[in-house]
Amino acid sequence: MAPGEPSIVIVDDAAEVRLLLKTRLRLSGRLAVVGEGADGHDAVGLAAEHQPDLMLLDVSMPGLDGLEALPRVLKASPSTRVVFYSGFEEQGLVDQARLLGAAAFIEKSAPIEALVERLVDIATGEAPPQPETATVDEPAAGPVAFMDQDVLDEHLERFREVFEEAAIGMATMTLTGRLVRANRALASLLHMPSSHLVGVFYGDLTGGDGAQVAEALENIRRRPLDVVQLEHGVAHGGARRVRSTLAPVRDSGGRPLYLFLQVQDVTSERAAVEELRKSEERFRLLVEAVEDYAIFMLDPAGHIVSWNSGAQRSSGYSADEIIGQHFRIFYPEHVAARKHPEHELEIALQVGHYEEEGWRLRKDGSRFWANVLITAVFNEIGEHIGFAKVTRDNSERRRLEQDREQALHALGEANAELEALNARLQQSAQDQSQFLAVTAHELRTPIGVVAGSADTLSKHWDDLGDDDREELFEAMSGSTTRLRRLLADLLTASRLERSMLEMHLGPVVVADLVNEAMAGLRQSKPEAVVEADVPTDLTVYVDRDRTAQALDNLLSNALRHGSPPIRVTADRAGSNVEIRVNDSGSGVPEAMRARLFERYATGQGSGGTGLGLFIVREIARAQGGDATYEARSPGGMFVLRLPVPDRTAPSAQHES
Repeated sequence: MAPGEPSIVIVDDAAEVRLLLKTRLRLSGRLAVVGEGADGHDAVGLAAEHQPDLMLLDVSMPGLDGLEALPRVLKASPSTRVVFYSGFEEQGLVDQARLLGAAAFIEKSAPIEALVERLVDIATGEAPPQPETATVDEPAAGPVAFMDQDVLDEHLERFREVFEEAAIGMATMTLTGRLVRANRALASLLHMPSSHLVGVFYGDLTGGDGAQVAEALENIRRRPLDVVQLEHGVAHGGARRVRSTLAPVRDSGGRPLYLFLQVQDVTSERAAVEELRKSEERFRLLVEAVEDYAIFMLDPAGHIVSWNSGAQRSSGYSADEIIGQHFRIFYPEHVAARKHPEHELEIALQVGHYEEEGWRLRKDGSRFWANVLITAVFNEIGEHIGFAKVTRDNSERRRLEQDREQALHALGEANAELEALNARLQQSAQDQSQFLAVTAHELRTPIGVVAGSADTLSKHWDDLGDDDREELFEAMSGSTTRLRRLLADLLTASRLERSMLEMHLGPVVVADLVNEAMAGLRQSKPEAVVEADVPTDLTVYVDRDRTAQALDNLLSNALRHGSPPIRVTADRAGSNVEIRVNDSGSGVPEAMRARLFERYATGQGSGGTGLGLFIVREIARAQGGDATYEARSPGGMFVLRLPVPDRTAPSAQHES
């Protein structure tokens, strides 16, 4: 280190990023790199050891992240100026950095030349001591960085297809409700071209429900709401009704950055609910309008002494046929045998009246459900002279009430199903928002390394030694491999979604698959500790390339989230072969296990797009197998179950 040259420590979990930064800082001749580390624990130790002037500290790292490490770094070396270096574009991180005492916050998308200038300014005290923004200004002049534009353009196009080809209407909006980007499904729902939706206030597209949208936006701004749902009309959609779900995408401090919108057509659903409401209203009017009463008199002993037309209409007896008969004639035989009719008269005489509902008989022997009211009748001197009996045929009402109960039960089940669907939609909105944010983050580091390395080689080829050039080329190759892997996952997930994934099935030796996957992993991650114990006589009937992709995803998942060593084993299990991948880490949290293989499902702060395990399971199932997870101590185990060859079946092509 030259006298007076500021010292700097670089801490980032990406080795290629550290290599690029270290090389460029050395070439600049203005800062001396005295140490480098891969996580927050390294940062604290290096600060205590070197007491550097500067520390360039990544935010998202395994073990101890930058936010948690910053106070410990400043405690170990109070004079060190810490600069956060992150791929997330979140203002909340800048605010948090300021509170924790960081000197600046720089995005990884910043040009490398501008980064060097910025660090020198901070080290010499020419820059303000507190972070003002999350970006670094572009340099005033200089050649454009070289990168593999074709690969990048293809990847970005496929990434857009995930958004554009979704069956549900989706858009991103500003916090004030103006559309920034809308997919084709939303444009179709709103009967407007996508290009005409950009910059439009969403409330103006709701057919007069703009105040409802404004209120929802205000609720998101004022209160920490994760998801807001509302139903409204469509300005150009006639009587169409839609359900909108607004999910704020927040920074690490909980501050909303922008809004993710999902729109679903619920016109048919609302029409069904309205039809049910009208049906219930008709049912109520029908019940209230039924007036079918039999009104007649009984003598004190229970014999019929008078009859009306309503009684004849409900029972089928004429007055001549029924007068003089005991009223037990209307009761089923087993009820009459236990003298229940006489018991009714006794109670009516004692308390003044008796009322019940039960089965009664018509003249033809058919039964009807009757509401019966018997009232004791007394003359002017209080002498009991008989009973007044009012019978109403409630057979239709009873049937309607049973139908109504069944309808209400069905409505309750429908409501429960709707609630479950709403919960799934809310989770989908959150998962897709997380997917978009994390995928953008996953792109920045490899793109930045490719661009920075290429720029370094272009500008300083003669200044670099052969080893330097080789290392930079290897960093570019590794980042390109990372981009292609992410692209492959996105393409596979898109084809699985559209059931267009082609399968070329044939016999494949399991040991060959495992050895190739391990070789590829060791090439991209030389430090990985991977062991295998796979018999050489195991064969499966699968698509070789797709199965290799699934196995690569399992190994990468174990390397990213687990702890070494990673062990791969395989055994025959009936008509299948089970390939098991386990590590010695803490395993998958119990709360995450139910959704482990779902699309876009990621753990808090776990990184990744949430597609890897989804692709593993879908590829396995498309070939007649499956993928599962088993909790173990220590670590956990993923099981890839694949069918063995059916020797009577020829090799075939299968489209899933």
